[in-house]
Amino acid sequence: MAISKERKSEVVAQYSKWISNSKALILAEYTGLTMKQMDDLRAKAREVGGEFHVVKNTLGTLAFKEAGLPVPQDFLAGSTAIGFALQDAQPMAKAMTDYARSADALKIKGGYLGTRAINAAEVVALAEMPPLPVMRARLMGTLLAPASQLARLLAEPARQVAAVIQAHAESAA
Repeated sequence: MAISKERKSEVVAQYSKWISNSKALILAEYTGLTMKQMDDLRAKAREVGGEFHVVKNTLGTLAFKEAGLPVPQDFLAGSTAIGFALQDAQPMAKAMTDYARSADALKIKGGYLGTRAINAAEVVALAEMPPLPVMRARLMGTLLAPASQLARLLAEPARQVAAVIQAHAESAA
């Protein structure tokens, strides 16, 4: 059954809103997934702060153009569903690639990281990266390492003097 032009414009506006609010988009082919599997995938997307929706290709193309994103030919061909990473890109990519490994019917087509198109291999690489909080902690550790080494280096002579005084006090007693 055909949908009205008004409904189509509402759907394109909704897609555009999701696209503009997303840190990343993961596009996948879902042919063969059961409704239970789709519901499971939607639940996993919500757990990581995202959305997972089936997209009509023609309306999706309009939404991508409206958002100013180039649309590679193979992204919106066949059955298409999009994972919208509304909070962080890595957990959404991980949720979808993990699900694709367990359900052969889900195939990652590619996606967008910000406004840059990425292929399926780059989506998998994004999924394998550590989460953002872990990356921040590693960066802080790297930045703070020289300062902590300098503090230990500056404290060492005073510690040695204190140890000598302690040993002299114990031998005198």
